[in-house]
Amino acid sequence: MRYTASMPVELAHDLVEATTPSTCTVVLIGSLGSDRSMWNPQIHALTTVADVVAVDLRGHGGSPAPTGPYTVAELAEDVLAVLDSLGRERVHVVGLSLGGAVGQWLAVHRPKRVDSLTLLCTSARFGEPQGWSDRAATVRSSGTESLADAVIARWFTSEFDGDTATFRHMISSTPDEGYAACCEALAEWDNRADLATITTPTLVIAGEQDPATTPEDMRILADGIPDSKFHVLSPAAHLANIEQAEQVSQLLVGHVTEAAKA
Repeated sequence: MRYTASMPVELAHDLVEATTPSTCTVVLIGSLGSDRSMWNPQIHALTTVADVVAVDLRGHGGSPAPTGPYTVAELAEDVLAVLDSLGRERVHVVGLSLGGAVGQWLAVHRPKRVDSLTLLCTSARFGEPQGWSDRAATVRSSGTESLADAVIARWFTSEFDGDTATFRHMISSTPDEGYAACCEALAEWDNRADLATITTPTLVIAGEQDPATTPEDMRILADGIPDSKFHVLSPAAHLANIEQAEQVSQLLVGHVTEAAKA
């Protein structure tokens, strides 16, 4: 099928059912330049309490990459279309970075679909728009390979001794247009005025060494969202769910379990 940016895109996704029957569903939404495999460390833990849906955002992984620009609202509607196709009316939303922007949009604009929200290494506003426009232009002219090393330096601390080569390949394999068009979505994203309208139980997780969405950025989210819980993990940069996989998994399971009882 040929897509345009304004049409819902059929996202590549996985549904992993809970190890014992559950009425809960968690949806995992990843970072710019990632695919759904970035959530592998969390899926096993989460399936002890819920069914888990992991998606590739449009322009990423196995999902189509229509010509941009995209908006965060369009990315969110794509996720809702997946959930509709699976018959999942209400979900616990987990989003990291760009995925966290999508999660915020869902909590603000589709609150009846969101049982809980977890925001990792994300922001209500990702800096000045020009920087994202410049990055989009660079990727369209030189490809995602041209910035893979710089992204890896933001994703992981120097102390991380895990497999960064897999993640570098993930970045460089992201379609150029998909990456660039999502940069344009981030350029236009500003949710600061709507944070106070989020009423779903919210967990906010920062990486202490994250240069992209700093703990100070994350504190703005935590302070702006009523009754949210805030954790800072160290050592952890932008992909805190990888560098502190066990801690993040424990926090997610606890948050989903508590919200499901409410």
